[in-house]
Amino acid sequence: MPWSRIISGIVAIALALSLTLLGGWYFTLMFAVVVFLGQQEYFNLVRARGIAPAAKTTMAFSLVLLVISTLDSSLADAVMPIAGTLICFYLLFQPKFATIADVSASIMGLFYVGYLPSYWVRLRAIDSATFSNLFLGGYWPPTWTDFWEKGNFASLPQGLTLTLLTFLCIWAADIGAYIIGKFFGKTRLSEISPKKTVEGAIFGITSSVTVALAGAYYLDLPRSLFTGFALGLLIGIASLLGDLTESMLKRDAGVKDSGQLIPGHGGILDRTDSYIFTAPLVYYFVTLLLPLIADK
Repeated sequence: MPWSRIISGIVAIALALSLTLLGGWYFTLMFAVVVFLGQQEYFNLVRARGIAPAAKTTMAFSLVLLVISTLDSSLADAVMPIAGTLICFYLLFQPKFATIADVSASIMGLFYVGYLPSYWVRLRAIDSATFSNLFLGGYWPPTWTDFWEKGNFASLPQGLTLTLLTFLCIWAADIGAYIIGKFFGKTRLSEISPKKTVEGAIFGITSSVTVALAGAYYLDLPRSLFTGFALGLLIGIASLLGDLTESMLKRDAGVKDSGQLIPGHGGILDRTDSYIFTAPLVYYFVTLLLPLIADK
């Protein structure tokens, strides 16, 4: 593996973990950068197919989604239909007659690289107001022992612990699928991504479930065995589908990578595709299903 890939990966992980720990507007700023760069790559893929989307307008509304999600997550869902309507209005009054593909690609960009990533901000924001002890809604743990001793996690923001657990499950799924697929994979999973194998996918999902089971136990989540298994399965499958979706976009555009921003890794979308579908599913699992599980 090239040193550029290793070093850039370490820097990216260290930066992501630091801003995730801080939370608040620091976390939002990180995702604003990711969304902005991801939108640019997405629209470059779209333009490669001869489509003319409302790129700047969609980027602006995507960033507004992140801001609203930080201020009041209950209002974030209202932004999506309003933004979609305004994007359509914008395309209607362009000098060049807009096509169905122009409109569809713009709305897809808003949903895929704007709306779905906003759920990471919502997930990290759970309990953030209660635990905030820094400027701009940030947080810093009073003692680091809370991260390692079982039973101390109640003193940490739930949004922080669940976000970190989700990250760990995604990493476990990606690493597990890569290693097993590379050395033991024989059965091709999909024509969309020829290098992915059934064996790698199964082991990746299994790795995600294993990490989630350990996390559910240490976080004292209700019915930890069931919760850990369900959460790990959900994250593992969503991570895989996110990877395949981005591969489909690149295949249609006729490119190998979505960009060349990160040395040795390609573009932002190449590194974050596994995260796109994951956050909404985890967020609603935690906010809707977990309370029901706890009551039983």
